[in-house]
Parts: sequence; C-alpha cells; structure tokens
Amino acid sequence: MHMNTGRIIVGLVAGLCLQPVITVAQAFPVKPVRWIVPFPPGGAADISSRLIGKKLSEIWGQQVVIDNRPGAAGNVGTEIAARAAPDGYTVVLVPATFTTYPSLAHKPLFKPDDFAPITLVSSSPLVLVVHPSLPVKNVRELVALAKARPGALNYASSGIGASTHMAAELFKSMTKTRIVHVAYKGQPPAIVDLVSGQTQLMFPNLPSALVQVKAKRLRPLAVTTTARTSMFPELPTVAEAGVPGFEVLQWGGLVTAAGTPGAVTEKFQRDVAALLKQDDVRKALMKHGFDAVGNTPAQFAAFIRAEIDKWAKIIREANIRAD
Repeated sequence: MHMNTGRIIVGLVAGLCLQPVITVAQAFPVKPVRWIVPFPPGGAADISSRLIGKKLSEIWGQQVVIDNRPGAAGNVGTEIAARAAPDGYTVVLVPATFTTYPSLAHKPLFKPDDFAPITLVSSSPLVLVVHPSLPVKNVRELVALAKARPGALNYASSGIGASTHMAAELFKSMTKTRIVHVAYKGQPPAIVDLVSGQTQLMFPNLPSALVQVKAKRLRPLAVTTTARTSMFPELPTVAEAGVPGFEVLQWGGLVTAAGTPGAVTEKFQRDVAALLKQDDVRKALMKHGFDAVGNTPAQFAAFIRAEIDKWAKIIREANIRAD
C-alpha cells in the first residue's frame, strides 16, 4: 500500500512537471509573431520569409509580421532579436555571416550563445568562376597557376566576412596559395568588375553568376557544396575537382532568443519544416538558387558550432580584420 501510494505521488509530480512544457507547446502562439529579416525587402531572404510567414499565419491563426531591419550585413536585425524576450515571439532569419561575425568583430553586438536555434531554412552553393582571360579550365589548373605566380592573382568578394570572402580564404588555406583579396560593398559591383577584368576570380552565389556564365563572360570551374547542384549538374564540386573536403554554403536559418522553452522552438521547427516540404515553397526557394532544409534545433545548433569553429580558424590564419 505504501509503495503504491509512493508511485502515485511520483507519477503526479512528474505529470505536474511536464504540464507547463506541454501547455506552452500546445498554446504557442497566442499572439502575433515578429519575424525579423535583417535585409531590405525584395531579396531572397525577404521573399522566402514572407511566403513561409504567410503560411504559418494561416496554420496558427496568428499573424506572422515580417519586419525588415537591414544594416551591417545583417547584424542590426540580428542584435534586435538577441535582446527580445525569450518566448519565441521574436525570431530572425540569420545569414551565413552569423558564424563569421563573432571572430571578426572587435566588440560584437551579440554572440551565438544569445540565441536558441530553430532550424536551417535553406542552403545554396557558391560557384568558383574566373575571368575568361585567365588561362585555366579547371580547379587543378587554377591552383597550379596560383602557386606558380604567388600574389599575382586577385579575387573579388562582396565584403569582409561574407561567404564570397570566406570561401576564397578557405580555398587559399586548403591549396596553400597566395591570392590577393579585393573587397567590394556588395556582390553586384564585385561581379561587374570581375566581368570587366578588373579582378580575376570570385566565389559568387550561383544565381548571380549564371547570367554571366551563360553569356560566356565568366568561366565556371566548380561549385562549393559536397554534391553537385541540380541547377548546374555538369559542373563538378571543388572537392572532386582537386580540393578534397572543401565545402562552403550560403544559408539562412531561424533563431530566437536564448532561454526560449525547447517546446516552443521544437513546435516552430516542426511547422516550418512541414512547410518547406511543400512544392510551392521549395520551388520559390529554388528560383533563387536555394534548397529547402528544415533540420531540427539540435542539428542546426551543431551546424552553427561547426561553422563558427571552421571560420574562426581561417580568420585567425589569414589575420582577417573587420573594417
């Protein structure tokens, strides 16, 4: 009798402990959700956020408000989310620079530990392209030329710490080559100068490069993912073309303030992941060169940590400093 009573009490206590978690998950959201896009309206991040946000509003019966807060390569909007209440009602779609910023900034406005990961929404390859005047047809020939002429070649990027910059620095590190960095304020002017021959190579995102590649104004050598892309299936990966282990992704992922209940981030992830499987959402992302992902909070957290460690090493080795 005494043992049964003890078991009943333990069961009641366990049930009471679980009840708040279950209630939070089932109730969320009970008010509008603020979805920060740290970039101007009209770009891929904004368009995908609005599409997913609209569908979430329909599922939840609560408005998902898209709030564009551009500035400082996404850091302005991200800082706002870091200071929000830890309840899941403010989220931000962070870019790949989220994992380079901590190592670049002298006084970071935020750190990754200020956030609770929700899900990696999408990812995309970059593409290694060269100006047609450069006498190389593949990655091995480019490496050989760079080694034969150390410091003579240069590459363009869309800014310090951007994926276009870090991809080239990783390439230099893994191939033991010396290629000079020329930073621009954004990808469009960088591509313009590459096409005109002011610079010689670059790692732009695939959609931006395709127009110039099709017009034969740029020569593509390889993509930066570990598998070939359906957008350009005949193009090899950098890894298979001569630099084993090379991988760089341009990506966007949802995070919210640290301390947000796990039940909330898990519900948010489940609902977003389900939407990312819908054809119209996948096609909208593919139009901008992105593949839908939708992994779990734990998987996204592991991805973020690996990216931070990877880029911290490269930033240290290359002695990169933010402006």
